[in-house]
Amino acid sequence: MFSQFESFMNRFFMPIAQKVDNQRHLSAIKAGMVAMTPFTILGSIFTIIPALPNMLGPKNAVSLFITSNADLFDLPVKLSIGMIGLYACLSIAYNLGNHYKLYIPGCVTLSGFAFLMMVATFTKTGQLDVTNLGARGLFTGMIVALLTVELYHWCKTHHLTLKMPDGVPDFVSRSFELIPVTLITGGAFIAGRFAFLNFAGELPPSILTRFLAPLVGSMDNPWAVLLLNFAICTVFFFGIHSSVFSPITSPIMVTFIAENIAAMNAGEAIPHFYTAGAVSSFFGFTGCGISIGCVVACMLSKSKRYRKIGKISLFPALFGINEPILFGAPIILNPIMFIPHVFGGAIIGTL
Repeated sequence: MFSQFESFMNRFFMPIAQKVDNQRHLSAIKAGMVAMTPFTILGSIFTIIPALPNMLGPKNAVSLFITSNADLFDLPVKLSIGMIGLYACLSIAYNLGNHYKLYIPGCVTLSGFAFLMMVATFTKTGQLDVTNLGARGLFTGMIVALLTVELYHWCKTHHLTLKMPDGVPDFVSRSFELIPVTLITGGAFIAGRFAFLNFAGELPPSILTRFLAPLVGSMDNPWAVLLLNFAICTVFFFGIHSSVFSPITSPIMVTFIAENIAAMNAGEAIPHFYTAGAVSSFFGFTGCGISIGCVVACMLSKSKRYRKIGKISLFPALFGINEPILFGAPIILNPIMFIPHVFGGAIIGTL
């Protein structure tokens, strides 16, 4: 029975998963969102600092320093997670441009301009409102980054660029190459902003937030998380890394982190539980499938081979890396380990 299931997965599911993992746009999103990790960590750390006076007491020297410099400690949060949509757009454009071997500074600057053109709003005093530069504009940033680089690639493929003489320095030549591309791309997104404001009456962040609300909101449902965890454990069991799901899960988790921080700063209840920290702490504890039990069992085994595998696997497992035990025991493609790894990992990780 297991061999039939394995044959079914190899025949139908594996080719799809491999194509998804190798798809250039999804790969760019995956790599771009991974690059956001330092910003989310930075913002999360500085979110905790203003809460320290509640634990240390208001008259503590540290508390007084934090309270008197509240704006200073709030600024890193606003400039990291508060602008995560802009950073994600630039990072995704970088990765997709790198795939096409385009001029990377051009990809990044063009995508930044296009993103601001599609999300920028202004206060009554004429100042830029940064609301749409954060989690609210994250999905817009992803789409804009892909469209911008694709436009650049299309222009270059169809020779819609300026070619300078051979004696011109490369950095000058590459910059002049961008002039037609910038005019075409800039014109397209200026026209896009005009169309959205005049026909839809609102900018893409508002439209996408409303359109994607059911998908994003579903990840606050434990049953949806259980189903996702089950799918992740299943594909990992057959040797496909769980990062194949990152283009879907990473933007949602980043959005939830930003909304949780906003709620915390406003003194409200934390609205979301599906965040990178929660996933790493519970579902990703000692790696996909929570394989620490297998590591300990191997270390206590009478078999010299299994004891060696257990010792090698222990330290990486403590940091969420369990490939040594997955391939060493092995757990992957081992019918006996299917239920503990897939069902056990998914259920325990969700609980």
